Amino acid sequence: MDGAGESRLGGGDGDGSVGVQIRQTRRLPDFLQSVNLKYVKLGYHYVISNLLTLCLFPLAVVISVQASQTNPDDLRHLWIHLQYNLVSIIVCSAILVFGLTVYVMTRPRPVYLVDFSCYLPPDHLKAPFARFMDHSRLTGDFQDSALEFQRKILERSGLGEDTYVPEAMHHVPPRISMAAAREEAEQVMFGALDNLFANTSINPKDIGILVVNCSLFNPTPSLSAMIVNKYKLRGNIRSYNLGGMGCSAGVIAVDLAKDMLLVHGKTYAVVVSTENITQNWYFGNNKAMLIPNCLFRVGGSAVLLSNRSSDKRRSKYKLSHVVRTHRGADDRAFRCVYQEQDDTGRTGVSLSKDLMAIAGETLKTNITTLGPLVLPISEQILFFTTLVVKKLFNGKVKPYIPDFKLAFEHFCIHAGGRAVIDELEKNLQLSPVHVEASRMTLHRFGNTSSSSIWYELAYIEAKGRMRRGNRVWQIAFGSGFKCNSAVWEALRNVKPSKNSPWEDCIDKYPVTLSY
Repeated sequence: MDGAGESRLGGGDGDGSVGVQIRQTRRLPDFLQSVNLKYVKLGYHYVISNLLTLCLFPLAVVISVQASQTNPDDLRHLWIHLQYNLVSIIVCSAILVFGLTVYVMTRPRPVYLVDFSCYLPPDHLKAPFARFMDHSRLTGDFQDSALEFQRKILERSGLGEDTYVPEAMHHVPPRISMAAAREEAEQVMFGALDNLFANTSINPKDIGILVVNCSLFNPTPSLSAMIVNKYKLRGNIRSYNLGGMGCSAGVIAVDLAKDMLLVHGKTYAVVVSTENITQNWYFGNNKAMLIPNCLFRVGGSAVLLSNRSSDKRRSKYKLSHVVRTHRGADDRAFRCVYQEQDDTGRTGVSLSKDLMAIAGETLKTNITTLGPLVLPISEQILFFTTLVVKKLFNGKVKPYIPDFKLAFEHFCIHAGGRAVIDELEKNLQLSPVHVEASRMTLHRFGNTSSSSIWYELAYIEAKGRMRRGNRVWQIAFGSGFKCNSAVWEALRNVKPSKNSPWEDCIDKYPVTLSY
């Protein structure tokens, strides 16, 4: 191919032969093709999203032209016609008023998120890698191969040097007892609640609903009873304690609180999410059970919800949707995160090698339900069209992955581990900035179980990225196996609350991670 992009065949010297000129087109560079495709897709989304407006505009023009040509005689004839049909007008008006009344009376009450708080442990509970490994070695419970395995997991985990473990684990040997576990639970729950009540100026006696979730520590009296006793909550409070539901239980707790707020008017609900490490550290050598030791760290959150219309002005978010997916009927999914004893009788939580595959399948089911609720109609058409083509014509057609970036501005992916975040970033085609909150939360606080999605939301606020109308997708995974989603809409430009867990370190983030 020459510089002109064309070649010539045949004679051009008057010998009577026919000259044929072929113009060869150059292939556009890959980046230009991607740019063109991007703009085509944006144009498609714009047209479909504004299809109703584009269709109604010509109709509005026609009506305007007709109205401009109307004279007083036409208006007089219309008035006479309406007078003879007065009964019909009254009946139609009554039906319209009745319909509007029924709609207003039966529509669900909006649920507002007034504020939330995340617990920030004291500095003396920090567990740098070197101290973590030294204490593990000094316990005398781990073989050399188990210690080396934990070291490698720590280095590749995405955790930083400033995560926290409970007080009992800082002693050699660890001081594991019921009293120590209670102390950890009290420090986390009361620390988050004290800050929440201080920031919102809420009288604890005004709280009508309390939901607490903690998967592995469920003493008697319950954790919810401990909170009632500490803050002297009222005697008719509706309290619930969720146990054994894994890292996705925070969204389940929000869903339960939402359902209660829809039934009981003009009240507050508090949701407390935490996990307890003290009595659930594994001291054996089964590698599948050692991974939680390396990932799980101290943390907890407290969320204040309200159904009072007067609280809308001061609230941060409004709850839009909660979608829950449970695959417990599948034996493989049921056992992929499983608390059991090893061959030596030591209890721990075992993580299956199938965990990521099961998480992907569960996420697919969850977003199939969530998609129609949040995606623009343009994405739904593409997804449905691809599905029909795949079913009817060619089973090998690659399924269309909806672009959830068109539905959400922010993503809070459960910081369960680097692999979880990597997998969702890839499958949902997210950019690094969309998973930044999750990666930085994992680095700064580790896997704090069901409260991790709130540390992530606090990170987005601390960065000043939350604007009025922005939508947030919280995605959590948990044993069972479950995938749960919560969707929030910002009611204003949200600033971080006082004593945010990121207050003293947000300027250091994001950090560059090396695995």
